[in-house]
Amino acid sequence: MGYTVAVIGATDNVGREILQTLAERNFPADQVIALGTDRAVGHEVSYGEDDVLKVLDVAKFDFSTVDVAFSPVDPKLTALHAPRAATSGCVVVDMSGHFALDPEVPLVVPEVNAAALAGYKQRYIVANPTGSTIQLTLALKPLHERFTVTRAVVSTYQAVSSEGKEAMDELFTQTRAIFVNDPVVKSVFPKQVAFNVIPQIDRFLDDGYTNEEWRLNVETKKVLDPKIKVTATCVRVPVFIGDAEAVHIETERPVTAEEALEILRAAPGVSVLDQRAAEGYITPVEVAGENPVFVSRIREDITVENGLAFWCVADNLRKGAALNAVQIAEILVRDYLEE
Repeated sequence: MGYTVAVIGATDNVGREILQTLAERNFPADQVIALGTDRAVGHEVSYGEDDVLKVLDVAKFDFSTVDVAFSPVDPKLTALHAPRAATSGCVVVDMSGHFALDPEVPLVVPEVNAAALAGYKQRYIVANPTGSTIQLTLALKPLHERFTVTRAVVSTYQAVSSEGKEAMDELFTQTRAIFVNDPVVKSVFPKQVAFNVIPQIDRFLDDGYTNEEWRLNVETKKVLDPKIKVTATCVRVPVFIGDAEAVHIETERPVTAEEALEILRAAPGVSVLDQRAAEGYITPVEVAGENPVFVSRIREDITVENGLAFWCVADNLRKGAALNAVQIAEILVRDYLEE
């Protein structure tokens, strides 16, 4: 006997990735249910190599028979349906960010703070951090345990796919339009994204940071350590899949590049490729479909005392979203839920 699992937004980029990840990892599910809204209802979506699921209307769905539900949809939809599911006894993995900073909701990166899952019963909701937080904290955790990270300065270079299929289509159509000298049309992004970079992800806040930059700061504190100071600049780049980060950290204790390299090589969920040559680092195009967070260009930051710099890249739809959520569910069914 296994579990019943539901995926809200099953036809979207992340929803499809969740279904694929569940199948690949042989998640112990007797039944997987695809849910959606509006035009998605009635459509079909693949699960594994052979199964096809018909999308049901989430607004009419009864969650009382579901053990775990994934919600990688708009925060307003998550706010509407997650409490309803949780009240029915279904544990919801919120991937929208809506519950991420709720003090009663665990915010979890399994390789970093899996023990926080013990608090899921307060609301029957567990939150998945934003992809940039996931890959940053995975890389920081082993360094923090050894050297105590006090400050992180992060520049992110984020793919368009986290904004959905329409965003990927916009990058494609703008690129084609430029090549054939057609007008460039914007709808998803505030500026042209093809052959450009946009230093804005999500809305601006009163202090000049964007919401994505603020989330990277506060989520890192919640997942890893509230004492870490984090400042970020989050940039949208014309890449379909794969987020990259340039990270500069300061630590309490001295750290050498060689020590950091050795520690990161042994860290769960991290893969290191660090050679000082043209092929000795990872780029976003190389990580599509891969599970680890890849770290390269590890070097000492000579401008500060106890400083270190590195480059990290991850598939934003895999570890940056679907895989992290499925890992959360795997721990829930292994350690907390009864079949």
